[in-house]
Amino acid sequence: MSAPVKPIDIKQSVIDAVLAGLLSLIVFGPIVGIVLDGYDFNLQPGRVAALVGVVVVGRFFMSLFLQTPKGRAIADSFERPGSGVHVLPPGYKTRLRFIIPLMILIAVIFPVFADKYVLTVVILGLIYVLLGLGLNIVVGLAGLLDLGYVAFYAIGAYGLALGYQYLGLGFWSALPLAAIAAAFAGCILGFPVLRMHGDYLAIVTLGFGEIIRLVLNNWLSFTGGPNGVPVPSPTFFGLEFGRRAKDGGIPIHEYFGFEYNPDLKFIFIYTVLFLVVLAVLYIKHRLTRMPVGRAWEALREDEIACRSMGLNHVLVKLSAFTIGASTAGLAGVFFASYQGFVNPTSFTFFESALILAIVVLGGMGSTVGVVIAAFVLTVAPEMLRSFAEYRVLLFGVLMVLMMIWRPRGLIRISRTGVQPRKGVLAKAEGV
Repeated sequence: MSAPVKPIDIKQSVIDAVLAGLLSLIVFGPIVGIVLDGYDFNLQPGRVAALVGVVVVGRFFMSLFLQTPKGRAIADSFERPGSGVHVLPPGYKTRLRFIIPLMILIAVIFPVFADKYVLTVVILGLIYVLLGLGLNIVVGLAGLLDLGYVAFYAIGAYGLALGYQYLGLGFWSALPLAAIAAAFAGCILGFPVLRMHGDYLAIVTLGFGEIIRLVLNNWLSFTGGPNGVPVPSPTFFGLEFGRRAKDGGIPIHEYFGFEYNPDLKFIFIYTVLFLVVLAVLYIKHRLTRMPVGRAWEALREDEIACRSMGLNHVLVKLSAFTIGASTAGLAGVFFASYQGFVNPTSFTFFESALILAIVVLGGMGSTVGVVIAAFVLTVAPEMLRSFAEYRVLLFGVLMVLMMIWRPRGLIRISRTGVQPRKGVLAKAEGV
């Protein structure tokens, strides 16, 4: 006997629509209804009324639909409980073994067809992939909420800029040194927060990020303060990518005898950055399957149980902070080379929030999800550039819808199940 069908409650739908309209009025009123004009402002009630009307009508019909059997089934699908780790059947073969070689092939031929604008957007996306992978170790795997991650990013960028200014270091020498300096800073940050958890840890790391930014902004004699520091262009075995080389050097196009290409610098940065991202992806993939990766996940799930199993939680936390910070240092070097100039405005709290959004939207601990989310959050603002007035609003709506649709992120952590040995299985059944 089938269950009785509940009647549609129109009164409840009207109430839902009115409440949604009031909330949209509060949100859209100050943002869309007030347009600044110098020291004055203009009211735009028509635009607010249109947006509120769309919300009210949409919420009314959505409420009616959700009361139907099909609508209730869709609503229940969003409320299904599930573990953060998805266990795959034993012997499962991932489709990534076909997708990864295809993506590498596309990445190899991409610079041939891309113009400068598209190339720079992809470079920025790869930089945020590095940042997301580093923070994913700290937040996604180890469960340590870090809101000052941008500080390590700044250390890497300024490591290249100040290293060139005071020590004459170039791109290749600054790349490992900046990663080591950022890792050392992560280790220093890790010691004071060993006994902190949750919100307290987030506040301390947020303070660390602001300290680094204020030091860079106020130490005029060393960092240049708000004026910033110029960054040298990268070189390839001493060959420069400019039309004319500096200090008696040789341009690469003259040395090899081909026509000058103004985009060659960005093609070189893209190539090296892509190789570094592949190396970081491989290293992170191996680390998550090594004892240190299992220790990070144990720390994330339950620190008390982690310590009771004999794991040194001090070393586990420090390793997460150190490795995550070193990845941000690498990203900072590439960002400085890509920009050709660094100043403190590029390393605000908004950058830390954006990197954390990449980790959360991609899936806590998920490598593939972080890569996808990094490109989504960097390419989406460029795609919405034509909607200049509403770009941030649309961006926020997309993020809210994403978290409703996929509350655990784009891709959850997956582990391949293990088939018990026959002897062990028989013994267990006998017991």
